[in-house]
Amino acid sequence: MGENVHSRITVRGVFLNKVTEIVTALAIPIAEKLGLSIWDVEFVKEGGERYLRVYIDKESGVDINDCESFSRAFDKVLDDADPIAESYIFEVSSAGLERRLYRPGDFEKYMGSAITLKTFSPKNGRKEFWGKLAGYDDGNVTLDDDGEIIEFTKKEIASVRLRVEF
Repeated sequence: MGENVHSRITVRGVFLNKVTEIVTALAIPIAEKLGLSIWDVEFVKEGGERYLRVYIDKESGVDINDCESFSRAFDKVLDDADPIAESYIFEVSSAGLERRLYRPGDFEKYMGSAITLKTFSPKNGRKEFWGKLAGYDDGNVTLDDDGEIIEFTKKEIASVRLRVEF
């Protein structure tokens, strides 16, 4: 629920019909003009409200001015395209230091980095694991937990995030 839009939209000759796909396709050119990239787009329901969140990124780090510039530039494009039939709250945020990894390129880029991996069901009596990202293959993740290698299948993994170590 919430991912279907009231009509399909064509962006650069491609028919899209999921809110997140449409918003991502519309957001990329705006972000690129501002020297940013789109890390993620989510359309979720929380506490009875719908939220459209666009997470932006850039090599030197995102600040509040980047969020504001993107929000102002993208707001008109979003209003004109009108991809969401229901009311929602629009938010722009940095991808953050503890960003979610979900694309193959994300795992490639952060290979060897500290991560937190959460599973849907307990594995070895736990649902949360910390260690270094040691491998990625078609959704399967290998974690190095201080020398102990643990492999997780795509079906087991609820989320993988970078972890900031102090």
